[in-house]
Amino acid sequence: MLDMVVNAAKLFLVGKLFRDNMAFFRQWGMGFAAALVLMVGLSLLNPWLGMVLGGAASGALLPWLYRDLKYN
Repeated sequence: MLDMVVNAAKLFLVGKLFRDNMAFFRQWGMGFAAALVLMVGLSLLNPWLGMVLGGAASGALLPWLYRDLKYN
């Protein structure tokens, strides 16, 4: 299992894990922006609410964003 993680990390750092690296960074950026907006917006009400709900929502959003990524 550790070997699989190390191999995936090596491929990612070299830029050969995904077929389209820009698609990965675009999807990641959209997830990051959504999480940031949600966390900042909810933290105006309550900082803990912003951290917990923003993190949970972004964690649930990323698999949906990454559903179309193709691996090499």
